[in-house]
Amino acid sequence: MSKYYFCAIAGSGMSALAQMAAMEGNSVSGSDRSFDQGKNIDIKTKFENIGIKIFPQDSTGITSDIDFFVVSTAVEDNNPDIIRARELGLNIIHRSELLSRYVNTHRTIAVAGTSGKSTTTAMIWHILNENGFEPSVINGAYINSLMSEKLIGNAYMGGGDILVIEADESDATIKKYKPEIALILNISRDHKSIDELKDIFLFFSKQSKNVFLNEDDSNLMDISNQISNPVFFGHKSSGVEIKKLELSRSEFEAFGGIFSLPMGGIHNIENAIAATAVAKHIGVDIKDISKSLSSFKGTFRRFNIIGEKNDITVIDDYAHNPQKIAAILKAFNADPSKRIIAIYQPHGFGPTRMLKDELVEVFCKNLKSSDILIMPEIFYSGGTVSRDISSQDIVTEVSKKGIESYYFNDRNLIPPFLRNKIRSGDIIGVIGARDNSLHNFAVDLFNSI
Repeated sequence: MSKYYFCAIAGSGMSALAQMAAMEGNSVSGSDRSFDQGKNIDIKTKFENIGIKIFPQDSTGITSDIDFFVVSTAVEDNNPDIIRARELGLNIIHRSELLSRYVNTHRTIAVAGTSGKSTTTAMIWHILNENGFEPSVINGAYINSLMSEKLIGNAYMGGGDILVIEADESDATIKKYKPEIALILNISRDHKSIDELKDIFLFFSKQSKNVFLNEDDSNLMDISNQISNPVFFGHKSSGVEIKKLELSRSEFEAFGGIFSLPMGGIHNIENAIAATAVAKHIGVDIKDISKSLSSFKGTFRRFNIIGEKNDITVIDDYAHNPQKIAAILKAFNADPSKRIIAIYQPHGFGPTRMLKDELVEVFCKNLKSSDILIMPEIFYSGGTVSRDISSQDIVTEVSKKGIESYYFNDRNLIPPFLRNKIRSGDIIGVIGARDNSLHNFAVDLFNSI
């Protein structure tokens, strides 16, 4: 048994690893500034329910007997815990180093790409779990069927030898992984440029035993000839034919089978195709894959329908980069007669600054003249950053293109404003990343209708 301490333990990647370490029987503790601010208390409680001890992030939890002091890229060098860990000469390891240990000691399926990773990871885990493989999973999002009083939902240790992970490319640590199967969904501009991402995914592919590539993504096809014997999946090679596409369900044919997916959006059909390609390779029959996907309960804040009242539907989704926003807006438009009210909270000043023009373009291209865009201020998660851009800048540009758009410095003012705006048939989409309170905001908004 080893003693682990996770600095910034509430982060999506860190929380999953902390739970895995605890489920292995190790001694686990950690800190997070969000807990000190009275946020994410539900996560803190679930940690404590499985024996993880939480300390204030003021160095009081740092002792000389800690075997592994785990950090992420988001932790600053002047963090009190890190300063104390260095003073004690502790073994400081990056989150990705710990994850790579799990990856390299299991039959690992690593799901990569700019968009769709979390849902596809959850789908693969669900299919394999339903078919007796007893897989483990480490995901960037909470899997709805795993969420409980003790589990956050983004990690689970099964009895089998297969591990399914979401492999994040944002800080290039994906290069450390050597999985049995690398599944790459797409490449689009997000945290890094297209050329940088191509280099990262190419390096990752060359370290993987089997590589699955989405043939419908032109950027992936650009690097495919440099990858040894890739397996292609997509609309053409998988024989995809969409039969029905509604807001909350879809039906399609693929791989010679018929599928009914309890969620809408072409992007979710594409996620299911990717998951099916991998599950088929592992040895699951198409009929069993189809049956498993029909019971898939989704992932937290990924196309979660909060509820419907007075023919008004509220949906919560993690969409934050242009590609994801385009996908979710297209899904909302399953019935073009319905008006969309998109409430988008950008995540981070740096990403918003880099993607400003593309964000303006995606809203102007995918919102109808009858639709409404509402933007609260950019979500700030802490640290040193230049705040030289605002949601107001995007709202101003979108308004110039004829889309009714509003900016709110205080998010709490949005529900009362909307009460005078909404009408029967509206689809209200609450979209944005990282800020877990957006889910509660969506619930409160629904209750206020």
